[in-house]
Amino acid sequence: MSKIISNTIIFVFIFSLTSCGWLGLRDRGEDYLLSEETAPTVIPVEMDSVALGQAYPIPQIETNSEQLSSYDVPRPQPASVNTFEKLVKIQSFDERRWVLINIAPGELWPRLRSVLNRSGVPSARAEGSSGLIETVWVTFNSDEEYSHRFRFNITPGVQLDSTEISAIHNQVIRGAEEEGVWPEASDNDQRELDILTLVANELAEESNFASVSLLAQDIGGSAKVDIVSPQVADPFIRIKLGFDRSWASLVYSTERGGFTAIDKDRSQGIIFVNFTESDSEEIGFFGKLFGGGKDQDIIKANYQVLMQTLGSDTEIRIVSHNGNGLTRAEALRLLTVIRSNLS
Repeated sequence: MSKIISNTIIFVFIFSLTSCGWLGLRDRGEDYLLSEETAPTVIPVEMDSVALGQAYPIPQIETNSEQLSSYDVPRPQPASVNTFEKLVKIQSFDERRWVLINIAPGELWPRLRSVLNRSGVPSARAEGSSGLIETVWVTFNSDEEYSHRFRFNITPGVQLDSTEISAIHNQVIRGAEEEGVWPEASDNDQRELDILTLVANELAEESNFASVSLLAQDIGGSAKVDIVSPQVADPFIRIKLGFDRSWASLVYSTERGGFTAIDKDRSQGIIFVNFTESDSEEIGFFGKLFGGGKDQDIIKANYQVLMQTLGSDTEIRIVSHNGNGLTRAEALRLLTVIRSNLS
């Protein structure tokens, strides 16, 4: 009996080692190591190849970037204050109102169209490339005189990976819909606020934003904010907005991500800030109890953030507290923190 058990154990052990090979099947687990690069697909000249683009295009990188020539591994940048939460809110500035949501336009586009269809205001026109949605004419039980329609403009937000939704309301006498012309501003401001509130509430209740519209990847044009690193000049943040809106966003950002605004001069476009690394050691309870934190009570500015208008854009730069320039690597690092919290 013991001999039979011993033979059985040996058989199981050998079978576990040989695995599929014992059955005559070759293990292909390491085949990927032998794979070779294949030539790209060649489209005949008489055929259109526009539709066959790169599935995962690699953006161009500036060869003069300081980050490429430096061998020091940079410190991870702090996450934006809204990175890990879904945020939907209505914002207003300078007689303009919009819904802000911190997901990319390509993810928002199909959700917004779904919200409008469910709410009884389906689209009559939708252009993903320009971020434009115009609804059909609708009527409300509370208004027996007019017909109404809405035009939505979807654009990239100032905040990272965010989208702004603005709306214009148009109304005409019932029966005269063909004579309707889109106004510069809403015919009824309350109707505009009502539709944006409806959209914001519906989007806030959405739990899954996994779907993405490939047709709307570049919706609304290029990003409103980008970091520019010229070859012969200091890097800066370019915002494709006017001074007033950009200044409000900058003031918001310089109170986050390790920055503290010490003083500001709006007329000169200067904010004196203190930047402290978020992982700096904090003084413990007993240290504060015995006076260890007295020197830290006074926060001094160690940088100046400068803003100026150039044409229709606004540029943001950062220099030392006495106005001297910074190294390219340091300037890029600090500008990245500021940019991540613009809103």
